[in-house]
Amino acid sequence: MQLWLCPLVAFLLGSIPFGLIISRIKGVNIREHGSGNIGATNVLRIVGKKYGVTCLLLDALKGFIPVVIAVNLIQIEGKKVGLFHIGGLDSLALVLPVAAQFKGQLLHVITALAAVLGHNYSPWVGFKGGKGIATSAGVLLALMPAGVVLLIIVWVAVFAVSRYVSLASIIAAASLPLITHYGARFHHINNDKSLSTLWQAGTWNKPLFFFSLVLAILAIWKHRTNIQRLLAGTEHRFTRKPKPGDV
Repeated sequence: MQLWLCPLVAFLLGSIPFGLIISRIKGVNIREHGSGNIGATNVLRIVGKKYGVTCLLLDALKGFIPVVIAVNLIQIEGKKVGLFHIGGLDSLALVLPVAAQFKGQLLHVITALAAVLGHNYSPWVGFKGGKGIATSAGVLLALMPAGVVLLIIVWVAVFAVSRYVSLASIIAAASLPLITHYGARFHHINNDKSLSTLWQAGTWNKPLFFFSLVLAILAIWKHRTNIQRLLAGTEHRFTRKPKPGDV
């Protein structure tokens, strides 16, 4: 049951168009304003800051929740579940032997990809959707929380310098496979406190690395119109609102 239920639930949860729902509550059809995107950035720009932040959190959660459930329901013998262990699901878990580690990791990744695809191609809005950045952040937080911290640092740094949300998202997406690769090469500390390499040992999470490549390509592809506007100099840029007393 876990093998097909986890990806199915992830796709259905990921497909919930929170941006459209939030904007509708405020009497706005977000698809007819701004970029026409139902993601958090367009909601923030058109409906308001608190609604954009709410959309961002909900879009991230719909990626985070199904992957955390999948990691708890599909476990690998002798491996810790991770930071987000839900003890109540242990009795329902499918525990795979170490020899089937690749299969378990692949199922986690398929669940994560299903959540992102549900957001990007939601059946509730004609198989259209957002760009998947917030939902991708949610699934990655469940799979590689330390990597998300690095991605946030990259995003904030690029946005602080450029003031372009799209450019920050594109650069962060492009850096994801590099961060995943780094994590695979330098991730494990032996009992003697020496640093070993999962990559060389062959125990690195191969599905997660290839998932990071797919996720990066998908995110950049979804930003192709933003790239065109960036090159043309017409992309929307967030600027600091002048404070009273500014000259």
